[in-house]
Amino acid sequence: MSGTKDKAKGLANEAIGNVKQGVGKVTDNDRLRAEGEAQELKGEGQQIKGNVKDAVKKP
Repeated sequence: MSGTKDKAKGLANEAIGNVKQGVGKVTDNDRLRAEGEAQELKGEGQQIKGNVKDAVKKP
């Protein structure tokens, strides 16, 4: 998978995680809030992975 795809998936996971956190806060659902935090962290990791792949490809 290319760095760009990793970064795109990372952004999507971060956005979904933020939405889950918001819904969890509004509905007072701790499980949903925790899922959102985990998904956001996963997205951040994917973006870092994409940045590393792009950095390695450049001469």
